[in-house]
Amino acid sequence: MLARVCRAARSRWQRARGARTGGDRGMATAEYAMGTIAAAALGAVLCDVATSGVIRGALQRMIERALDAPV
Repeated sequence: MLARVCRAARSRWQRARGARTGGDRGMATAEYAMGTIAAAALGAVLCDVATSGVIRGALQRMIERALDAPV
């Protein structure tokens, strides 16, 4: 008797979970794809900024000052 009640409860629980999450299948994949595209775009922008003349000059001056600093 108890086993039958447990099976029925488990079956109802699984059906309820399937009904709630059934409509969202594939949504995580789309979100990961958008996140990947956004990360790649941000990386491209940061690469362009880091290799620009102004930033490159500033980094070079900072490194030269650090190397010339007394110990």
